[in-house]
Amino acid sequence: MTVDRRTLLGAGMAAAVTAIIAGRAFSAPKRAYAFTLSDAEWRKRLSPLAYAVLREEATERAFTSPLNKEHRAGTFLCAGCVLPLFSSATKFDSGTGWPSFWRPLPRAVDTSTDYKIGVPRTAVSCHRCGGHLGHVFDDGPPPTGQRYCMNGAALTFVAKG
Repeated sequence: MTVDRRTLLGAGMAAAVTAIIAGRAFSAPKRAYAFTLSDAEWRKRLSPLAYAVLREEATERAFTSPLNKEHRAGTFLCAGCVLPLFSSATKFDSGTGWPSFWRPLPRAVDTSTDYKIGVPRTAVSCHRCGGHLGHVFDDGPPPTGQRYCMNGAALTFVAKG
């Protein structure tokens, strides 16, 4: 039996659609958050880019965030609700174009599985408001081996002192 290109592409598309549908069917229900606002209030509070990232799970373009070059001691906060999320002591240059950290602060973030690109990834959200921050991968440095790859638009920075 021979497989032509059309059959192979059709099977690949069917697999991708199945993965996306399965991901939607098995996604966790949204939970109640300690900090909530109406959609209009979120739009008023956030820049258009921060709104798209935090509330619609968009991704900012790589290498566009000024926080990539932030190297002072301090704390990275959720741009939506100002919950402290990451210490600057855990920030590292991953070379990916997004601010990256090897560990969040305790009780700062939640994770869930998303299938938005057809394969499972671990999404990271703010524990207080549920805002989408980015994703976590298992290719980071010691001591955790994790890379919390965050959208700079989802964060603000407060320098220490």
